[in-house]
Amino acid sequence: MRPIGLRARVSAAFALGALILSACISLVSYESVRNTLFAERERTAVRATYYDATVVNAGIAGPAPDVLEVLRSLDTGTDRYVLLHLDGRWHSRSAEPAVDTAVPPEMQEMTAGGEAGAQRIRRDGRPALVVGVPLAGSAVFYEIISLGELERTLQTLALVLTAVAIMVAAAGAALGWYVTRHALRPVTAVAEAARGIAGGDLTTRLDPATEPDLAPLSAAFNDMADELARRQERDRRFAADVSHELRSPLQTLEAAASVLDKRRDQVDERAGAAITLVTAEIARFQALVNDLLELARTDQPAHREQVDVVVLAERVCRSRSLPADLVETAPGTPPTWSVDRRRVEQALGNLIDNAVRYGGGPLAVRIAPGYLEVDDAGPGVAEKDQATIFDRFVRGPASHARGDGDGTGLGLAIVAGHAAAHGGEACVTGRPGGGARFRFTLPGFDK
Repeated sequence: MRPIGLRARVSAAFALGALILSACISLVSYESVRNTLFAERERTAVRATYYDATVVNAGIAGPAPDVLEVLRSLDTGTDRYVLLHLDGRWHSRSAEPAVDTAVPPEMQEMTAGGEAGAQRIRRDGRPALVVGVPLAGSAVFYEIISLGELERTLQTLALVLTAVAIMVAAAGAALGWYVTRHALRPVTAVAEAARGIAGGDLTTRLDPATEPDLAPLSAAFNDMADELARRQERDRRFAADVSHELRSPLQTLEAAASVLDKRRDQVDERAGAAITLVTAEIARFQALVNDLLELARTDQPAHREQVDVVVLAERVCRSRSLPADLVETAPGTPPTWSVDRRRVEQALGNLIDNAVRYGGGPLAVRIAPGYLEVDDAGPGVAEKDQATIFDRFVRGPASHARGDGDGTGLGLAIVAGHAAAHGGEACVTGRPGGGARFRFTLPGFDK
C-alpha cells in the first residue's frame, strides 16, 4: 500500500483538530442554547398557566359552575391544551378520548398533594410540557404546552452547527495544506536542486537567505555540491591529462607497429601473428585513449547551432558503408535543429557502431521531433541491464557472447554524456519484433 504523504498527513491532522474543536464548541453552544430556550419556555408556560389557573379558580368558585364555558374563556391559542380535574372527573374544551392519560401519574400524585409542578412529556410523538396547579378544594388545573416549534428550532440550530463544524474542518484542511506547502517549500527547493545536480547541472546552488531556519541545511548542500563539482573536475582533468600524455607514446608505438606490419612477410609465421596482435592492441589502445578524451569533454556545455539532422544522419550512415535510406523521418520533424553538430554526429555514430558490433546491424535510424533512435536486429538488452548499459566500461551480454573484445566500453557512456550536455538522456528499450531500440533525446532542439 502506498504510504500517505507528509502534506496529506498534516492536512488531515489540521482537519481533525478543527473538526474536534468545532464539534466541541458546537456541542457546548447547542446545549447552552437548548437549556436557555427550554428554561425560558418553561418560565413563560408556568406564568401563563398560573394566570389561567387564577381565572379557572374564580370561575368554578360559585355553585353549579359551567366548567366548559370557563375553560373556553381561556385564551390559550393553538399550542396550549387545558385540562381540569374536578370532583374526580376530567374536563377539557374538546371531547378527546383518554384525556387523563396525557398527565403522567407522578404529576397527578404530586398535584393531588397540593404541590404545583411541571414535567416534559411526549404527546402524539411530539414534545410537550405539562404544568399542574392545584386549585381550591381538590381541583387541579393542567396545561399542556406544545414544544414542537422549539424542537424544530433546535433541529435547525443543530443542522447549522453541524454545517459550521464541517466547514471549519474543511477550512482546517485547507489551512493545513497551505501551511505544509509553505513550510515544505524549502525542502522542495532542496529536492529540485538535488535533481538538477543528479541531471548533470553542477552549478545548482541554494540561497541560505531564502529560509533562515534552514540556512545550515542550505550551506551543507552547497558545500556538498561544490565538493562534487571539484571532484568531477579533478576526474575530468585526470582523464584528459592521462589520455593526452598517452597519445605521444601511442603514436610512436603505432608508427613502429606500422613498420613491422609492412615487413610481416619477411618474418616467420609466429612473429607475424605477434605483429598482428600488437597492431590490433595498439589500435584498440588508441581508440580507448580517444574515447577517454572525448568522455572528459562531455561535461562541457553544448555549442548549439542550426543543423540539418537528416543530412547529418545520412552522412554518418554512408561513412560506415551503410545505405542512406536507413534514415527515417517522422512527420512534423523540423528541417533544422539547434544542437551541437559534433556531439550529435558522434553520439549517432556510436549508436550505429554499437548496432553493427553487437546488434546484428542497424535496421533503422529514426529521426523524430526531439529525439533520434537506432533499431538493431540483435538479441536486445535485458531489462535488468538497461539501467547500467550507459555506464562507463560496461559491456552488454551480447559483446561477451560474441567474443568481440575490440570495444572500449565507453561508446554508450559518451552517448549519455552528449545527451546530458543537451539536457536530454539516452535510454534503451526493446524493439517490437525483437532487438533493441536506443534513443537519444534532445530537448530544446527547436529553439
